[in-house]
Amino acid sequence: MSQSTTLPRRVPQAPPEVREPAHAPVAHVVRGGIVEGVHHGSVVVLAADGSVAFQTGDIEAAFYPRSALKPVQAVGLLRAGLPPLDDEAMALVAASHSGEERHLATARRILTTAGLTEDDLRNVPDLPYGSAVRDEWIGRGLGPTRLAQNCSGKHAAMLLTARTRGWPLADYLDPGHPLQTEIAATVEDLTGQGIARVTVDGCGAPLFAVSLHGLTRAAARLATAAPGTDEGRVAHAMRQHPEMVSGSGRDVARLVRAVPGLLAKDGFEGVQIAALPDGRAVGVKIADGADRARMPVTAAALARCGVDPEVLAAFAATPVIGGGAPVGALRAAGALAPPAADARPTNS
Repeated sequence: MSQSTTLPRRVPQAPPEVREPAHAPVAHVVRGGIVEGVHHGSVVVLAADGSVAFQTGDIEAAFYPRSALKPVQAVGLLRAGLPPLDDEAMALVAASHSGEERHLATARRILTTAGLTEDDLRNVPDLPYGSAVRDEWIGRGLGPTRLAQNCSGKHAAMLLTARTRGWPLADYLDPGHPLQTEIAATVEDLTGQGIARVTVDGCGAPLFAVSLHGLTRAAARLATAAPGTDEGRVAHAMRQHPEMVSGSGRDVARLVRAVPGLLAKDGFEGVQIAALPDGRAVGVKIADGADRARMPVTAAALARCGVDPEVLAAFAATPVIGGGAPVGALRAAGALAPPAADARPTNS
């Protein structure tokens, strides 16, 4: 098992209710002074003491965190016996990487430590996630591979953990595999609630349904963890190497670089978590899964955490283009709009 200590485990509460979430408007797409589109979603902002400082939508319904759960899964792997890795490799374990050469090389290195190769991976083959890397990959005549798929770091670490513990490798993605039951226990511990449902994520790994509130609690727990804990180990690696967690130029990496001490992870279907070292944290779920609304809504939520709006300005709006020039913007709206903002749409 991991030699570092963990924070005391909590008895999880009941699983969140499985229901249709009651999402609320969280972002407007404004073109030429008219609201052209509305994104609904749910947002929670936690204060440093863990209390809910702000919420809109439905933060208690069961939902799938997608890749925003990876930092929690990384802690679960350490608890299950993942051998010590350097910070770059540990960051890749929690990554949805772009498929850059440094990402592929690090995933290979994790596999080599286990005496394994890409052929042992069971994630779904895919092209690199980063658009520039993908275009270059296709230009070279390359096709989908398991190593290029954005979750390969997590899968390589799962195999290394299973090999270290003497567990079977071929079925390491089975929800009943001891590796996955260890990860599930960590999900329940860090979110503070039972798992509502288990399904299969896009990469093929088990995916656990919790609430947005529970996921955000877990992010805060990692962000405030002491350096010697498994939680602290993951948080430190992610903060030190945000480009390993995502990729060059990715918005999450830029956000982490802009806000000192921030821990952040995105996920498919419009999910985002971000947490500060004192425990202030935000969780975002865009109802329609639109990635374009994720970062402006996250920036507005972080502003409610007290992060300097000037630091967040680069993330707070996405231009709406008409005829090759900006004619509007996508910004946070509804209850999440800045209190001093004019409620009427503008051209900015």
